Amino acid sequence: MQSSDKPILESLNLFYHESETSGRDSSPTQNSGDVACLFCQEQFDTVEQREDLLRHLAVVHKFVIGDVNLITDLKKYLTYWRQRFLEEDLTNFCSLISTKAKNANKGSEDQYYLLCDVLAEDKTLREFLQKKKLEKVLAQQQREREDENFCRTCLFCREQFTGNRADMFDHMTHDHGFSVGLPDNLVYTDEFLDILQEKLDKLQCLYCERTFKDKTVLKEHMRKKQHKKINPKNRKYDKFYIINYLEMGRSWEVIQAEPDEEVGTETETEDEESWEDWEEAGSQAVCLFCDFSSCVPHKLNAHMQQELHDFDLKEVKLRLNLNFYQQIKLINFMRRQIYLGTCFGCGEKFDERRALVEHMHTQQHVDKLPESSAWDQPQYFFPTYENDNLLCQLEDDDNDVEDDTEGASGRSQVIAEDLPYLNTILAHESVRKEILSGDIT
Repeated sequence: MQSSDKPILESLNLFYHESETSGRDSSPTQNSGDVACLFCQEQFDTVEQREDLLRHLAVVHKFVIGDVNLITDLKKYLTYWRQRFLEEDLTNFCSLISTKAKNANKGSEDQYYLLCDVLAEDKTLREFLQKKKLEKVLAQQQREREDENFCRTCLFCREQFTGNRADMFDHMTHDHGFSVGLPDNLVYTDEFLDILQEKLDKLQCLYCERTFKDKTVLKEHMRKKQHKKINPKNRKYDKFYIINYLEMGRSWEVIQAEPDEEVGTETETEDEESWEDWEEAGSQAVCLFCDFSSCVPHKLNAHMQQELHDFDLKEVKLRLNLNFYQQIKLINFMRRQIYLGTCFGCGEKFDERRALVEHMHTQQHVDKLPESSAWDQPQYFFPTYENDNLLCQLEDDDNDVEDDTEGASGRSQVIAEDLPYLNTILAHESVRKEILSGDIT
């Protein structure tokens, strides 16, 4: 496309002025946030009017930029190409694409100019802008590390932090269970914290981004649903992570999705086979009716739905409209009755569990649960078996949280509260260490 022997970036001039292009059809931008169209005088804001700009280029000028989302600085990119298009013919840089509308007349075609990184100059420009952006971000991160004027209150308590931003992020991770990653991987942290604070002020969950009626319900929701984290699908957060600036077109999702380095096909196959049946020890949940166990909830539910048991816990929950606590009491009641060898459908007793299970199956007593007054009792808050992991696999509904402090049965629920921050002498780490070491007399 270019016959010149000059270096590809010799004409790169990102901050040219009108005087440099006098006599040509060009105009300076109206302000630092605007950029002129590549081919006319119309001005656009590359942040607020990005889509309008691209639509204008395609519809009015039949011009398309390939992979525009991978361009780190669209303003400088357009400024550069506006100058280059004034110096040489458009066909020296762009591919010509002919398109035909589905219902268009025979012989009528539209021709579009495509500018993409297939052109060496365009690719070099994109890489140059990517490098400059990374340098700018790293410089900003270094300024934040050296900034001693930082002063901010924790998002979740009244403790105040000054100087090092990392101390605040570490505090929120260890004291409140809220982690946004390692502080060394973050940048533009003030803006990041402002966004998070604004969401909390609007009573919005940071993960699912639902809005709640008051702060107490929001706190309980985030604690109960383990939503003390940000939403990874929210693209606004990409700006605050260094990993998104490292390579052009490679976000954190792309890097995370990459497989580990392959040693060899044969070794990889062996590893897959050896890890295929691995399950986390200590998390096995046992079936209500037999000795089958699994750490995977859907496997255990599928087992209990088989012909031998024909019991669907989810169906029972929906049919009886059980809340989370009622599910716990019902399971503990069923565990207790089966341990005692008693059919909870008819009250008949058996000496062996196998005979009891067979009776309940043949008589269809598995789903014949007694009245709620028999099992909806405080005593069944306590598990029949120690470390009953089936209780940990129960699904909870948001409705349970939003019912204030009254449960579906009308009884008051006990909601754990966060411990308030107290400004005492124990807040000093040196004092706590002396107490633990026994040096204080």
